[in-house]
Parts: sequence; C-alpha cells; structure tokens
Amino acid sequence: MKIFADSASDLPKSFFDEQQVDLISLHVIIDEDEYRDIIEINSKEVYDAIRSGKQPKTSQASPEFFMEEWTKLAKSGEEGIYIAFSSELSGTYNTAVMIRDQVKEVYPDLNLVIIDSKCASLGYGLLVKEAARLRNEGDDLLSVEQKIRFMAQHMEHLFTVEDLDYMAKGGRVSKASAFIGGLLNIKPLLHVEDGKLVPIEKHRGRKKVVRRMLDLMEERGDRLSEQHIGINHADDEAIALELKSAIQERFNPKSIDVQMIGSVIGAHVGPGTFSVYFLNKLQ
Repeated sequence: MKIFADSASDLPKSFFDEQQVDLISLHVIIDEDEYRDIIEINSKEVYDAIRSGKQPKTSQASPEFFMEEWTKLAKSGEEGIYIAFSSELSGTYNTAVMIRDQVKEVYPDLNLVIIDSKCASLGYGLLVKEAARLRNEGDDLLSVEQKIRFMAQHMEHLFTVEDLDYMAKGGRVSKASAFIGGLLNIKPLLHVEDGKLVPIEKHRGRKKVVRRMLDLMEERGDRLSEQHIGINHADDEAIALELKSAIQERFNPKSIDVQMIGSVIGAHVGPGTFSVYFLNKLQ
C-alpha cells in the first residue's frame, strides 16, 4: 500500500524517506521564483524572506503532477491512500480527486482512496504518521482509511500568531485590527473548524495564550495521557519547548512531537506562530 501526503503536513524530509511515504510538494513563490516545498526550499528560508520584507505566496501541486503519479500507481497495480491538506485551505484535494477520476477512465482498476483531512500543519502530519504506522503493522487499506477518517474528524488545532501584520498581508485579518493588536500586544487564539481557520479568543501576551491553550486541551481532549501530541513553531523553538514542558507536566502524554511550521503554512502565518494538536475523541 502506497501512502501519499502533502508537504503541508509539516513533517521532515527524513520522515518521508524512512517511512516510505510519497511526498507531494506544494509550491512557494518568492520574487517570482517558484520552489518545491521541502525539496527546493525550507521554512527557515521562508521566515528569513518574510523578515526581510518579502511576502511569499504559495500554490498547489499541478494537475500534471497528479496525472503522472496516479497513472504510475495504476500501472503498478498497487493500492494507495492519499491524505490531503484541508480542502478549505488548498485546492490540492479537489485537483487530486478530479485527476484520479480521469485516470480511472483509462485504468478502471485503480484503487486509490483520497481523504480530505480538513487538517493543517502537524495536525495533518499526525494523521500521516498514524497511517504509516498502521500500514507498517499490517492494517489493510479499508482499516487504515476508517481509522484516519475518524482521527481527522476529531483532530483539534489550537494556535496563535506572533504578529497580526503577517495575517493582514495575507487577508486573514484587517490592517486596522493588526495595528491595534500590535500596539496592545494582543494575541489571537485560533482553531480549525471544518477545515477552516477560525478565531475563538484574544489574549494579551504569550503567557496568557499558553495557559489558555492548556486549559482548552483539558476541556476538549480525550484521555490526553494516552495520546501523541503535536507542537509546531514558526522559527521559535524556545516557545515550543516551553509549551512542551507545560504539556508534559500537566498531561503526561505518550509522546510530544515538536516540528517547525513548514514553508507553505509559514508563508501565511509568519514567524513566531506556535500551535498544539490533539484529539477530542480516541477510538
């Protein structure tokens, strides 16, 4: 069984190589130059570009890329599962489904499941890691699909941004709100609802945001001591380690995976963002 996942899962290249998960690179555009995420550019370069005043843009994988990949899979006779970045944040899922349907007209035996994760960043990455683990332990395609769909439905995302200006430039908040937020050190707390980024609260200062994240984890999480928790940071490892320590002390989960927010999502949220991911229901 082949597993496909986008670079927006924010897992390192070493994971894709070691776990034999096929990487689908989304694209980052800086000064009219286009790069394949993870392969030709890394998130540190994107954050440095943002700090220098540039505004990176992003684009999905091309239809031609999916045509090549799905045709190759069909010819191989292998079955496959593609866990895709939220369709509310990228057109990649819809393109992948469209091209799969075209390939099936020529190769009707193509057995490819495509899941709209409705997740982003390491919340999405935790699904990919679990799919690889299940496959490696011998689960069949139907079992993997069912378990990942359940997990996707119950994945919580909590995150905040360091500077509202980055989101204002990307059209996520108004410039006036960003200006006032900067003056008052206001940090918005957001989550993902049905695949969309949704603000839920505002707090003054990072320490209050961290405390509120922990409280929301306790309110929403299911048996956190039995979970694998994800933490992301946008080139600010110190805050991620602070959050990890607080989560470890309060909930003692099975594991905590800390990763840098990747180029594609980082281009929209900017340096200093941090986030946590967990399940509100275990199977």
